Amino acid sequence: MMHWNIYLSGEIHTDWREQIINGCEKLGLPVSFTSANTDHDSSDAAGDVLGPKCEGFWRDHKSAKINAIRIKTLIENCDMAVIRFGDKYKQWNAAFDAGFCAALGKPYITLHGEDIVHPLKEVDGSAMGWATTPDQVVEVIRYTIQD
Repeated sequence: MMHWNIYLSGEIHTDWREQIINGCEKLGLPVSFTSANTDHDSSDAAGDVLGPKCEGFWRDHKSAKINAIRIKTLIENCDMAVIRFGDKYKQWNAAFDAGFCAALGKPYITLHGEDIVHPLKEVDGSAMGWATTPDQVVEVIRYTIQD
């Protein structure tokens, strides 16, 4: 059975990543997972090393570029991605990751509630599947990689 590298993108305020990882581990699936930095403070500070600390646009700009090194590389090297859109915040970065996956031809699954189907219609339109629970994602992964 081939080993799959799965990129987990999006919302960082719930344990959805751990649920997917644990579910795949319980099934003994040959997968590994990667993700952007999920520590909000250190992600925001990623560019601070590049010069005097500043606030607002330029701090975000520097940090976004440093974070993009990791994100771009991990998405380019994944076999598939899971893109999570949570309830509390708008995850523009997740939508960007989905677009990047689509542009590269990387298959991805979206994970979100029914209440945001309409605003995500284009993102879901390029997805290979839409799930509403981490358990559904685990089942899709299991099915996809089975011999």
